Amino acid sequence: MRGPHNIWRLLRTGATLERTGAMRVVLDALEAPRPLRIVARVIGWPLQWLGIKGDPAQPPVTRALTALGPAYIKFGQILSTRPDVVGPELARQLRVLQDKLPPFSREKAMEVIASELGQPVDDIFDDVSEPVAAASIAQVHSARLKSSGARVAIKVLRPGIERAFRKDIDAFYLSASVIEALSPASRRLRPTDVIKHFEGVVMGELDLRLESAAASEFAANTEKDEGFRVPAIHWGHSGKRVMTMDWVEGVSASDSDAIDAAGFDRALLGARVLQMFLSHALRDGFFHADMHHGNLKIAPDGDIVALDFGIMGTLDVYTRRVYAEILFGFINKDYRRVAEVHFEAGYVPADRDVNEFARALRAVGEPIFGMDATHISMARLLTYLFDVTERFGMETRTELILLQRTMVVVEGVSRSLDPHINIWNVAEPVVKSYITQNLGPRALARDLAKSARVLARFGPRLPELAEQLLIQQSRKTASEETASGWRRGLGYAALALVAGGLGAAVTLLVT
Repeated sequence: MRGPHNIWRLLRTGATLERTGAMRVVLDALEAPRPLRIVARVIGWPLQWLGIKGDPAQPPVTRALTALGPAYIKFGQILSTRPDVVGPELARQLRVLQDKLPPFSREKAMEVIASELGQPVDDIFDDVSEPVAAASIAQVHSARLKSSGARVAIKVLRPGIERAFRKDIDAFYLSASVIEALSPASRRLRPTDVIKHFEGVVMGELDLRLESAAASEFAANTEKDEGFRVPAIHWGHSGKRVMTMDWVEGVSASDSDAIDAAGFDRALLGARVLQMFLSHALRDGFFHADMHHGNLKIAPDGDIVALDFGIMGTLDVYTRRVYAEILFGFINKDYRRVAEVHFEAGYVPADRDVNEFARALRAVGEPIFGMDATHISMARLLTYLFDVTERFGMETRTELILLQRTMVVVEGVSRSLDPHINIWNVAEPVVKSYITQNLGPRALARDLAKSARVLARFGPRLPELAEQLLIQQSRKTASEETASGWRRGLGYAALALVAGGLGAAVTLLVT
């Protein structure tokens, strides 16, 4: 589907923003300079008739993104958690995108459920409701199991959602190609690879069997986490386009009035959201990667209940340790050590100056320590961060985009619950605990024991492997090539080991 026809898609995107009035709102929220506003107006105004009209009852930006399709809606969901970047009014408008989108009909949902589960809906469920929540990819109905009477939530994919996402992603690929062609400096950020990664994540989210598996694994990992829980999946009533889970009572994390009316401690909730995310990422290496307000509920007992497990992130053991050491260095204001970790891992080219890099990190970190979160401008911080990363030749690591994005989203949720939260103070106990357990003598002993177990499994094959190596090294002129190949192989293995953590530094600085 990729091709020149996607130019029309991009033109229509700009035209839709202009026609719905979203262009001006976005430029105002981002405090765009006057020259950019003039260019946008001169180009956008004559083309606005090409744009999609959308629902006039909705606010301008919500109206535009909803009209443009699910991928744009996903982008709006992320921005809804950043009032410090887009402003409180625009953030409030965008929150509608999380779980209050126009639903499709109950009748169509019943058809999808019956087709997916292979039997009439009335044989499985009683009292299937009208849609209770509708998001960009699916909507949710409440019902009761005929067999037990237990109340459940049924998640159903939107009809035709796969094709709709494909159209948006194809247009994004074209955008990335144009950006790379017109701006050589942007190539270090690898826009095309970023879109490719996004495509993989989204297409995985469109198979609810994978989401069910992720929810089950997440529930097992977090079973003992105080104040946090995950609803149980009903595997017998789930499939590719339908997922059934326990119903969750509670108020949305986005409903500030309901949270206050229930008497919940907002500071405690804000800290818990951030600490739970860090714990899941560092301790388990498996974290909820779409933790916006619409996917979190506050249960009557004060527990935070996570929903929607279509996007989950993973971190290998090595990356977790590097990430924790960098984060711990920032918490302790040890910028020299943070810089050394970057160089040791190869995240920054060896020909750069470690002292200069440490000073650049200090310039990013120092202004935000001890400050009230309401006084921190993430927009200015991001601008300076990109200047620093470009100057020191750091590249985007697509495998950690989810971690980077989720850190931004989680911080936004925590701030909305407690505007005065200090993310560094809240993060410190979680990171210290991980450092103690995974970067000290005990961790070294565990690593050695694991290595010994691996060698023991391969013990019977070691003589054979040694003989094969000797034979290869003794072959005529290939001996030198073999040695060179081994050196290259070891080098590639080392690079593969450290490459996964490059995005951790960017994530930390962004959040």
